[in-house]
Amino acid sequence: MKHSCLIIDDEILARDVIRTFLQADPSIHVTDEAANGTQAVIKILQRRPDIVFLDIQMPELDGFEVLKEIWPHHQPFVVFTTAYDQYALRAFEVNAIDYLLKPFDEIRFHQSLGRVKERLSQQAQPKVEELVNRLLHDQREGNEGHFLRRILVKESGRMFLVKLDDIIYFGADGNYISLHTAQKTYVIYESLSSLENRLDPAVMIRTSRSNIININFISELETYFNGEYIVHLTNGEKIKWTRGYRDNIKAFLTRTG
Repeated sequence: MKHSCLIIDDEILARDVIRTFLQADPSIHVTDEAANGTQAVIKILQRRPDIVFLDIQMPELDGFEVLKEIWPHHQPFVVFTTAYDQYALRAFEVNAIDYLLKPFDEIRFHQSLGRVKERLSQQAQPKVEELVNRLLHDQREGNEGHFLRRILVKESGRMFLVKLDDIIYFGADGNYISLHTAQKTYVIYESLSSLENRLDPAVMIRTSRSNIININFISELETYFNGEYIVHLTNGEKIKWTRGYRDNIKAFLTRTG
């Protein structure tokens, strides 16, 4: 039985070494490679590999952030790779299948691969799940640095990440949410309340049952009837700030001085 594999590392030489070692095992098929964290998220969710060799320190998103993004959608068997002991120890503490401390030789690599294949045959996911659950929990608790920074969207058969800093506002229609940027609008399937719990409240503020606005794109607040406001956005759109969320107005005014 063949197992699909994805190699993720920002160093070409490191990817070459892993690919070469894997060529000696006919049961492993390398489906793709990625050179940074953003590519990694997209390719893992597109390819849905059985195994991922995942570098921890990478541009854009590190290995732990990659896991946080993909885990709700796909849970591959993970072998961490790193040149830094402190990251390796963190991976080891959560009992990932294994970690490879660079530079590693072929014997050490195949020891790790053997553990992966044993887990696959048993369909026993290791406790790497504990790490991801902890990351997601920290994000929900609102600890600094653990809020969403990108949102995965699908469009015309493609997947890509939209930066939160580029989103002017979110608009909800049932369980569909439109993400409005200066360039275009995207649609995802999720409830607005669920999304709100993963957004930084210092930047993204709920103004109604249907809208969350990025305060950096608010140009003016216009008083309206019955304690409501009209929010003028920098792109020219106007959105109502309803009475049910007027406590958020106080918070907004406090933040903006």
